[in-house]
Amino acid sequence: MDALSAAQQKLMPEMSELLKKRYQILQTINLEQPIGRRTLSEVAGATEREIRKETDLLRNQQLIEMKTAGMTVTSQGLEVLEELKVFVRELSGLTDMEIQLQSILGISKVVILPQDSDEIPAVKSHIGKEAARLLEALFGRCKKIAVTGGSTMAAISKELSIGKPDRTLQFIAARGGLGEDVLHQANTIAAAFAEKTGGSFKTLYLPDHLSAEAFAMMMKEPVIKEMMDLYDQTDVVVHGIGNAEEMAVRRHSSLEEVEKIRSGGAISEAFGYYFDKDGKIVYRIRTAGIQLEQVQKASTILAVAGGGSKARAILSYFNNAPTPTVLITDEGAARKILELTKKLEE
Repeated sequence: MDALSAAQQKLMPEMSELLKKRYQILQTINLEQPIGRRTLSEVAGATEREIRKETDLLRNQQLIEMKTAGMTVTSQGLEVLEELKVFVRELSGLTDMEIQLQSILGISKVVILPQDSDEIPAVKSHIGKEAARLLEALFGRCKKIAVTGGSTMAAISKELSIGKPDRTLQFIAARGGLGEDVLHQANTIAAAFAEKTGGSFKTLYLPDHLSAEAFAMMMKEPVIKEMMDLYDQTDVVVHGIGNAEEMAVRRHSSLEEVEKIRSGGAISEAFGYYFDKDGKIVYRIRTAGIQLEQVQKASTILAVAGGGSKARAILSYFNNAPTPTVLITDEGAARKILELTKKLEE
């Protein structure tokens, strides 16, 4: 923050709060557009009267338009959002929080997006966009990228945008199917990444749950051995972080498996591994996907997870995460992590 802005904040601190409030309203309209006043008041946690007053001002400033379907942000509004982005981040304390979390989690970088994706689902696309920009910046030197599944990964694939197709890029599905929506499976997402960038992709069509005998047999198959070799060569791993029990349900885990996960105190899940609050592995699925030791070989790891409900899982996983990891998250998760960390210190 420059000296003039700092002086203005000291003299009129109420201006900072008003700026943040209006910026948040404008940003929420941008994320949720088209959106009506009543819905906006619910999402923003403000009265309809207050929303009416603020949106009338934004409309008079030609930052938004009122349409039959709802309010939308104008090109001028988008410019204002971009120009004030860094300043509002500093006012909101997001820059300081990023530094704090980087130290707490012991990783190379943390990027925090405003608001909470649990409260505003469209924030997930904002997280996806930021993760896409970070990934695109790596394409010049990193050509083999392993991707997991999930809705957050799908959000990244939608936001990828490079001018010239790069046929040297190869996207590798880090997992087989989860038995969930095919659009959120690693195979589908790897293909979507390749389509957006002009690269190629490699898929892995195997169930997560394999018996010891089936697993040993599958690992001898040439196509599986080829995938395992590719995992060893991976430059970048892009993955989500799940809540342990939620992931167990999504995988249609047996009652015996669920009991092992619960009794082990599992909090988080990533790559088929379940971790307790200290980051120790308490259970792992027998799968031919990427293994944790292979993840740790990658030069860069992008972990993407947001929402206050993911805070405990993020803390759990990062007790054992590789140092060259970049976490892309949101304000809801970040504030909850700091709150939980403070309680642990007391």
